[in-house]
Amino acid sequence: MINQRKDIRDFMFRGLMFESEADQFQSAGIQVGADQSEVEERLLSTALSAFGVSRRNNALNMARLYAVLHCFENEVRALIRETLEEKERTDWVDKLPNKIKIFAESRQKTAVDDSWLEGEKSDILGFVDFGNLAAIISENWKHFEAVIPSQHWLKQRMDELEKVRHFIAHNRVLLPSEYQRVYMYVADWNAAVGL
Repeated sequence: MINQRKDIRDFMFRGLMFESEADQFQSAGIQVGADQSEVEERLLSTALSAFGVSRRNNALNMARLYAVLHCFENEVRALIRETLEEKERTDWVDKLPNKIKIFAESRQKTAVDDSWLEGEKSDILGFVDFGNLAAIISENWKHFEAVIPSQHWLKQRMDELEKVRHFIAHNRVLLPSEYQRVYMYVADWNAAVGL
């Protein structure tokens, strides 16, 4: 019995040690564990197989663009949250423009009270409309001016990306030249904020 416990403990310890070292290997570009990409590709291929080739190709192109916008939008939210937390401390939520804050709190309450969805609901910025993110930055410009080139630069890019976001959200297809503009705006943002 004692040997069995020792074997289990040793097995668990080796697993924990491997797990802690695996991150270092992965960050060095070494694959650790099973490659899920083939499995995911097969699942996606199966799910899309009922549709025509053109529709599938459009969907995959738009999915990649959606992924970029998803990351971008959440990076903007993170920049706002981290900057305001650093500069305003615990009362950073009070520094949100009142109209935006009230609207976001209302949406958050609805999500908590009425929804069967169990995703993230605690972050107030998750309930702020994309178009209002630029307004929050502008209202707190003194905290962002060292990072973002100008309020005009911010507004122009966020307005354009909001249009794209709505286009994608309503399952419309963009032209390849329009993809490039989105990628350019996101790259501009990443360069400005140091991503």
